Amino acid sequence: MRRLTLSLSLLLIFVLSGCMEENITALDVEIFNATGDSLGVAKVSEDPNGVKVELNLEGLPPGEHGVHIHEAGLCEAPDFKTAGNHFNPDDKEHGLLHPEGAHVGDLPNIIVDEDGTVVAELMAPAATLKEGKTSLFGKDGTAIIISENPDDGMTQPSGESGERIACGVISKEVAEKKEAVEEPVDEAEKE
Repeated sequence: MRRLTLSLSLLLIFVLSGCMEENITALDVEIFNATGDSLGVAKVSEDPNGVKVELNLEGLPPGEHGVHIHEAGLCEAPDFKTAGNHFNPDDKEHGLLHPEGAHVGDLPNIIVDEDGTVVAELMAPAATLKEGKTSLFGKDGTAIIISENPDDGMTQPSGESGERIACGVISKEVAEKKEAVEEPVDEAEKE
């Protein structure tokens, strides 16, 4: 009986921890430039209207820049090509202005101030952090990419937005590591 109770307890812990992993509804995504410098954070969160991306960055070139969510959670500098193409699980045309678009990963352009800072709130209406085809967590996660030029909203496959200049990984693993680091330590456990 004791063995059965222990087995059931372990199973319950396993199931509950699995449920917690499945229900990540927000995470901070650190954004890096091509030389590996942190530019700040994109807060990514589930929203009734899709996925909200709140940027608070510094160190970017002033002007208008394209922002997209890409299909792979890999940000290898200096060109960030490892992030793959735009996240497009519905196989649509590119562009927020395209009549047969947009990719799930197409986001509005941002305008960076003269001092290199940007604070912006963007919405990915077809994306989710929940399970499913349009989940940003997918098999290997996804990536937020900022490009050197604005996205023209139409041109295939990426809006003529130029080189990729910044990248951050969206993944459950990143979210779980962050949660593990931020968990408060019980003072009694330290002793």
